[in-house]
Amino acid sequence: MIKKDEVLKIAKLAKLSVDENEIEQLIEDMSKIIEYADSINNVAETVDVEFDNINNIVNAFNEDIVLDSYDRDEILKNREGGENGYFAIRKSIRG
Repeated sequence: MIKKDEVLKIAKLAKLSVDENEIEQLIEDMSKIIEYADSINNVAETVDVEFDNINNIVNAFNEDIVLDSYDRDEILKNREGGENGYFAIRKSIRG
């Protein structure tokens, strides 16, 4: 169970102001959160099932297939302004 001074310390670290009448409710809420997190941690320790590969997928990737491409000079001959293997374009600034 969390204590009043711990709630105040957490509130100070979070730069929150806490009224005196809110402290009891915060203690109860924070205790429930910590209890829930502890229960999740305990379940993870007792279960022997691995969740990394629950669908038994061995290799979900396709093989790389290398295809022939167009020659760069052949592509650039259809466009004015192509030089050094690149197309010249205007600078576009949006703001």
